[in-house]
Amino acid sequence: MRHIARLLVIVFTVLRFGLDELALSGFRQRWVRLLVRLMTLGRNLDAPPGRRLREALERLGPIFVKFGQVLSTRRDLLPPEVADELAKLQDNVPPFPAAVARALVEKAYGRSIETVFASFEAEPVASASIAQVHFAVLKDGREVAVKVLRPGMLAVIDDDLSLLRTLARWVERLSADGKRLKPREVVAEFDNYLHDELDLVREAANAAQLRRNMSGLNLIMVPEMVWDLCTQSVIVMERMKGVPISQTQRLRDAGVDIPKLARDGVTIFFTQVFRDGFFHADMHPGNIQVSLAPGTFGRYIALDFGIVGTLTEFDKEYLAQNFIAFFRRDYKRVAELHVESGWVPPNTRIDELEGAIRAVCEPHFDRPLKDISLGQVLLRLFQTSRRFNVEIQPQLVLLQKTLLNVEGLGRQLDPELDLWNTAKPFLERWMNEQVGWRGLVERLKKEAPHYAQLLPELPRLVHQALQPGRSGLEPQLLQALLAEQRRTNRLLRSVLWVGVGFVLGLVTTMILLRPGY
Repeated sequence: MRHIARLLVIVFTVLRFGLDELALSGFRQRWVRLLVRLMTLGRNLDAPPGRRLREALERLGPIFVKFGQVLSTRRDLLPPEVADELAKLQDNVPPFPAAVARALVEKAYGRSIETVFASFEAEPVASASIAQVHFAVLKDGREVAVKVLRPGMLAVIDDDLSLLRTLARWVERLSADGKRLKPREVVAEFDNYLHDELDLVREAANAAQLRRNMSGLNLIMVPEMVWDLCTQSVIVMERMKGVPISQTQRLRDAGVDIPKLARDGVTIFFTQVFRDGFFHADMHPGNIQVSLAPGTFGRYIALDFGIVGTLTEFDKEYLAQNFIAFFRRDYKRVAELHVESGWVPPNTRIDELEGAIRAVCEPHFDRPLKDISLGQVLLRLFQTSRRFNVEIQPQLVLLQKTLLNVEGLGRQLDPELDLWNTAKPFLERWMNEQVGWRGLVERLKKEAPHYAQLLPELPRLVHQALQPGRSGLEPQLLQALLAEQRRTNRLLRSVLWVGVGFVLGLVTTMILLRPGY
């Protein structure tokens, strides 16, 4: 009964805000369009569709607000004006009572709050759809921030997700665009985001990883977790003191170098992407502050680590080569990269894909290089790829959304920010590390334990595979073994040449250093 009532509220909200207009033309069934028209006579639909969608999601509550935020990252699926409107959604959620927060903390620790903290501020400093934050002081005098999960969130989320799955099935079945929009996959992606955010230990682990990765950069500060006090529903971290990055004038008055701050933000992002393959994926102004303390003046302060992105070496190579090929206007290489990635059907004609990419990318070069948006370039590439039935990987969509955030923030701080010149060294360094001697040495180090175990067994495995009477999987097994052996031979040749070069260099040096030479 509760599910039916909630479903009726959703349907009423959809009709009231005219959301049926967003997809009505895509419904194949004439009776569906006629029924909706009869039910919605007399509505005032003067507002743009994207705005109506945003207002409807805000009316439906925190879970739907969060869904809209996630949906705004899928610019490969949405019209730009709708995605831009959804990006305005904010977690302006009223805090839950202080007594409830206190009870939740005590339940998580199994003891009274006075035994854990010397003081605990009842009034939260931040309140969002998933959790809220209180300041506190530990018994040893350390100032901390305490993040408390909202009560009953799992049941509410599971109920609304069940309804969203039902709506997604209806859209997929009734709408002509259902398969292209992949509503069930979008809901499944949202499901993963939400359940990850419900486990605050996971967020604490994300923060610890970023803190470790960024420790030597001296450009960004990440709060240290108090692991003894971290649970799935409550986490405690070092309290960070800074000025919100959106308060530009206050930062300027304090003496912060704003153009440098903009460049540092880009440096931080590309370091996380191309060096670490692990990046903060929710870098909007509400999650970023700037330190004014003497020892850390001008450094970024990162907050809220519920959403992070990860990239494989393959993803990084795809991105680096795409960006470099784009700025060289080598559109054929961009097309080849899409095919080589396996995301475009192998029978795709390179020349057709090249022409489509040229059509969307060439207009960017009518403007100064510093005005080119890498995020928009990536978005255009994704949109073009969709026409050729490519499956865009979720981690790259998340990266593109974060890159747009970083660009927007950087150019808000400094309109003259040259993003390409800031990013180019990272791309070139990464490429050099992959194809140069340093990359070879690093790969040898990584593969050494594998080959130390495999090499003694390889002759026996090949011998077994070649024995008569062995059939079934043997062709595939033999091919795999031969491929592995060829790979081993190439690696050994590389090692041999490196060794020979080293010995020759050593001998030459000794001869040159002999007295009287």
